[in-house]
Amino acid sequence: MSNKELDPYTAKAENNKHTPQEKIEGLHAIVKNVKTGMLTTRSASGHLHSRAMAPAGPLGPTQVTVVFIANKVSHKLDEIENDSHVNVSFYDPSTTNWASYSGIAKISQDKQKIEKYWSAATSAWFGDLGDGVHKGDRNDPRVTIIEVIPDEIRYWIATRGKVGQAVDIAVSAATGRTAAPGELRTITKDEIQLVQGLTTK
Repeated sequence: MSNKELDPYTAKAENNKHTPQEKIEGLHAIVKNVKTGMLTTRSASGHLHSRAMAPAGPLGPTQVTVVFIANKVSHKLDEIENDSHVNVSFYDPSTTNWASYSGIAKISQDKQKIEKYWSAATSAWFGDLGDGVHKGDRNDPRVTIIEVIPDEIRYWIATRGKVGQAVDIAVSAATGRTAAPGELRTITKDEIQLVQGLTTK
């Protein structure tokens, strides 16, 4: 039997008929609603470490990257320098929508990017150390940009509310059919490169 026959849920849920822009809009709806993602990095010993981080805004209409502001001396920066392959995931328990970015993290202290993504609330994560240098503002030498450039983005978006999902699952369980109360979408590497090419010109 083929993989599609053995995994009927994925075969039924996959929907890649949307345009790249429609897929990005669906993705942004999840990220904006969830607000906090899990950034997963790999240590030199091979262990995977995840931590909750809020993406820095604004989120442009065609943006496929995820940007975080981080402290230069934190362990996650060491892990990214060891292995730049990362994952960022989002989950919305109110809708069961989720998104997963797989890609490469780039570390930068580019002043223009810091200026673009900085917000007053960000200073709370750095603190003023009282030495006149590490003041917890956008000019603090600890302030670093982590930009995740995805190779692939996969996300699931509900097409029914929670009651509809429950009914679909119950009926499918009773009848032997496969439940699929939502759509599984993929933004491919080619689509990501296309969008990045259009937005960087």
